[in-house]
Amino acid sequence: MDRRAFLATAGAAALSPVAGCLDGGLSESEYDVGMSANAFLPDSHEVAVGETVVWGNNGSRKHTVTAYESAIPEGAAFFASGGFETTTAAREAWEDTGAGNIAPGETFAHTFETPGSYGYLCIPHEPKGMVGVVEVSE
Repeated sequence: MDRRAFLATAGAAALSPVAGCLDGGLSESEYDVGMSANAFLPDSHEVAVGETVVWGNNGSRKHTVTAYESAIPEGAAFFASGGFETTTAAREAWEDTGAGNIAPGETFAHTFETPGSYGYLCIPHEPKGMVGVVEVSE
């Protein structure tokens, strides 16, 4: 075996025990919507009334999950990682202290009780297009 082949084989073997940890450490069975560097995956998810959606940060950056107040059904519960009650409060807290962040390997969950379309965003990565929608049916 030549030196390059040995190094390639040894390097792959050395990294295999930590491969899951390099991407946030979550398995796909632990979440419904994943978070990459600048995207929710998938960016559209469908559930029935009463079901819970789990977002999992399987990336390497901190993210938020924050509803757009103007893009959820009337009377529906607002949701945001960090427990904020409005989009503005979530934005201000994130800008002031980084509050509401979901670290790599962590999850956030919300149960949807009202049918309709729910638009949401990641505050720090919204300018890069990190937005999504949950469609809730009866």
